[in-house]
Amino acid sequence: MPTITINCPPLPAPRRRAAALRITRWLGDHGVRTAHAVVRFEETAENTVFSGGMPLEALPHRGTGLRHASVICCVGVDREEGFRAGLAHCVADALGVDDDTSFFYLEFRPTPRTDVVLGAGGRLRRADGAELPRPV
Repeated sequence: MPTITINCPPLPAPRRRAAALRITRWLGDHGVRTAHAVVRFEETAENTVFSGGMPLEALPHRGTGLRHASVICCVGVDREEGFRAGLAHCVADALGVDDDTSFFYLEFRPTPRTDVVLGAGGRLRRADGAELPRPV
């Protein structure tokens, strides 16, 4: 269940939807059930992210494209380098990262299916299918 969390300045809803759809389609084309793909946007307020002691808003930026973004991609531990490289390029392209983007950071967090818990119908189960026991 890949989960991509994108932290960036506010983007209009149509742009967020377009990026999420593009990422989800890429994942689907690479063997991920699209219903299991999660793309989450979190707005980064001004003066809350710094690089070298400077707020990212102070970094040089030309144009009207994406100014900066930090992305965390939680993917299965079995995902190979080619999958991760392709996903990184897909996310960057979907967000419009270009020569005028002053800062783009993407980190992969390989996550075992046993460390992912899903809830449905009042029951909790791990992503590997095992149901979680009720605490005593």
